[in-house]
Formats: sequence, C-alpha cells, structure tokens
Amino acid sequence: MRRRLTPAALLLPLALLLTACGGNSSAGTSDGGTDGRGPVTISVGDQKGGSEAILRAAGELEDLDYRIKWSTFTSGPPLLEAVNAGAVDIGGVGNTPPVFAAGAGSKIKVVAAWHGTSKGDTVLVPDDSPLKRPEQLKGRSVAVAQGSSAHFQLVASLKKAGLRLSDVDVKYLQPADALAAFTAGKVDAWAVWDPYTSQILKGGQGRVLTDGDGVTNGHTFQVAAPAALTDARKAAAVEDYLERLRRAYTWVHDHEEEWARVWAKETGLPEDVALAAVKRTYTTRVAVAVDEPLIASEQEIADTFTALKLIPREVDFAAFTDTRFNGDLPPSTTAARPSEGS
Repeated sequence: MRRRLTPAALLLPLALLLTACGGNSSAGTSDGGTDGRGPVTISVGDQKGGSEAILRAAGELEDLDYRIKWSTFTSGPPLLEAVNAGAVDIGGVGNTPPVFAAGAGSKIKVVAAWHGTSKGDTVLVPDDSPLKRPEQLKGRSVAVAQGSSAHFQLVASLKKAGLRLSDVDVKYLQPADALAAFTAGKVDAWAVWDPYTSQILKGGQGRVLTDGDGVTNGHTFQVAAPAALTDARKAAAVEDYLERLRRAYTWVHDHEEEWARVWAKETGLPEDVALAAVKRTYTTRVAVAVDEPLIASEQEIADTFTALKLIPREVDFAAFTDTRFNGDLPPSTTAARPSEGS
C-alpha cells in the first residue's frame, strides 16, 4: 500500500530550509554551541542538519586550535544578512541567495563552492494532475519561494519549455505555505528542492514534472564577511574550516546510510526520506574552485532576475567573490557525482 502522509506529517520545521533555499524570510537565528579552543573564534552561520552536523558526523570537529561559534538560521537570506552585518563570519547557502544579497549591496564574499546535480530541484505536480510536460504549465499556478534556488530553476525550466515567468501564475510562498497549498490542490505545481522533493515522492503526494538537472548550475556556497577575511588569524581559521568541510562532504559520499540516519535524527525527517534526499542530492556534491565559469554562471542568474525587475540594480557578481581558498581544487565545471536518488 502506498504510504500517504498528511501535510502536517510532511511538513518540516521552518528551520529545515537547508542550503538550497532562499526567499524573503523574517525568521532569524538561534545561538548554538561552541567547538574547539584557542584565542581565535569564527562565527559560523548554519542551517538545521547542515555544516555542523556533517562536520560532527565525519569527526572533523576534533583537534581544533580555534573556536567555532555556531548560529543556526532558518534560511539563506537572514544568514546572509548576518554576514553583511558582521555578526557571522561565514555560512553556507545555495546558488541564488548570494545573487539577491549582492543586488542589495551586501558586504559578502563567496569563498568556496560545491557542484552537485540539480535532480532534487523539481517542479512537482499532484499524482492525478493532467500536466505531463512543462509546456503545459502555461496559465497554471505554481508555488515557489521568492529568491530561492527553486525560483531560478522555475524560470530556467520555463525558458527551456519556450515559456516566460509571466506565462504562469506565480504564487510566492515559503515551503510551509506552499506544502499546504500543494496538498490541498490550491496550486497546480510546486517548484522546490530536496528534501521536500523526496518527502512528496516518498509520501505518494506527487510526481516530478521536470527537474533542474542540466538547467541550473547545481552550485552551493560558503559565503564570508569581508572583515573576517582581512583579519589574518580569522582568515587562517576560515581556510582550515573549509578544508574540514570539504573532507566531511567526501565522508558523506562514502557513508550515505550513516549520514542519512544522523540527518534524520537532526531534522526529524523519516529515515527513508533522508536517504532518498542524500542519494539524489547531497552525495553528488564535489568541492570545486570559485572560478570564471562559476562566476559567469552566477552572473547569468543575476542578470535574469535583474531583467525580471526582481533585483533592483545590475550586479557584478565577480566583485562578491574571493578566490584565495581555491588551492588545487578542480574547476567548477567538474561533473557532479552520479545521483542515486529514488
């Protein structure tokens, strides 16, 4: 029998918006603990089940000769607001929130990147929907979080299908409201990311109309405050932190089931949903350089939203990057690891 989940059962806490998300959010942060010891402290912005959980599970928070003070945010935009304000030294977000932050003139620098598949970034429709092809979205209502990676994925997927954003009835909803609208049949489709994609599919609540694979760049970022990078001791700590985080993501790839169990416990996700999202999205990520192709790809996102008048001014995305931590990382065009999502 197919397992049917109610909206309440499917609904993740608002804290679990993860690195892919963005959008306008008034939600803020909660103070976490501190790891390590020493005279230098870096403040790290995180999201539930994010960098701290990965680093701890991989054993990468041991033997720190500096302190990491954790702050947990509900989504990318408030995290980047904190980076801009200097309240956070570094934090992880998806490919679109930095573009909106740059458009607002925020003081941020993209310092590290990962490339993964975009198969978890989907446009979902109910199982009984008559829609079979993205072209059929014309005139239909689509829920999406404004400024999120799903927002750009929707725009790009529509363009590939020969449509414009204005050809659909966009409903700007954060995931909590979008889930309720989707399961109640109040919208025809929902553009969203993992683990929401995996929740809907595992719960038998819908199917994938199209996904972002080959349509969006599949990048996630660590974004730092410029002031932290001009402090030599903090910059050294940031460099070590990024190296540990890269090793932790490699550990995740080699320990999918173990990480899925940890992640499920951290977030309250059912273990089968967590494992599906891990296989489809999170273990595909490869650490890559912040290089010219990456900057060009992000510039395309910025130009797209500027043309849609959703960003108030033109953005020179290169001005919001810092390449000093690239080391010998492969180029950003390096293929993601294969997805094994179910």
